[in-house]
Amino acid sequence: MKNIKKGIAGFSQKAFVFDKNGKFLTMRRTKTAPSNSLKWDLPGGDVEFGEDPVKSIIREIKEETGFVVKNLVPFDVKAYVYPNENYWVTVAFKAFNPKGKLKISWEHDLYKWVTIDEFLKLKLPVKLRKFAMTLKRSAK
Repeated sequence: MKNIKKGIAGFSQKAFVFDKNGKFLTMRRTKTAPSNSLKWDLPGGDVEFGEDPVKSIIREIKEETGFVVKNLVPFDVKAYVYPNENYWVTVAFKAFNPKGKLKISWEHDLYKWVTIDEFLKLKLPVKLRKFAMTLKRSAK
C-alpha cells in the first residue's frame, strides 16, 4: 500500500438555490473571508462532526440566506487534496422555491440571482465552476 500523507479530512456542501424564475442565488465572499475572498459563492459550508448531512445543508442555507428549503436534490460530488495536504469532499445540491426573506450573513457582502451562464462569468472557486458545469451539462 502506498504511503498516504496525513492532513485534515473534511466534508462540505454547497447548494444552488433556485427561485421560481429558474435563477439561483450567488453571494460574494467578503474581503476578510479566510478563503476565496471576493469570489462568488453558494450557500453551504462544512458538515459538523456527527451532523446529519441533509440537516447540515438546510442549516447552512438558513444561516447564510435566511431561507428555509425542503426537498434538496444532490447532483454532484467532488473530492480534492489541497496543497496543505487537507482532503475535502464536497456535495452539490439543488433546492427550489426557498421560503422566507433573503438576509445574507456576515460572510458575504453582495448577492444576485443568476443563470448558469451568468454565474460562470463571475470570479469563482474552481470547485464551484466544476459544479456549475455539471449542472449546465445536465440541463441539456
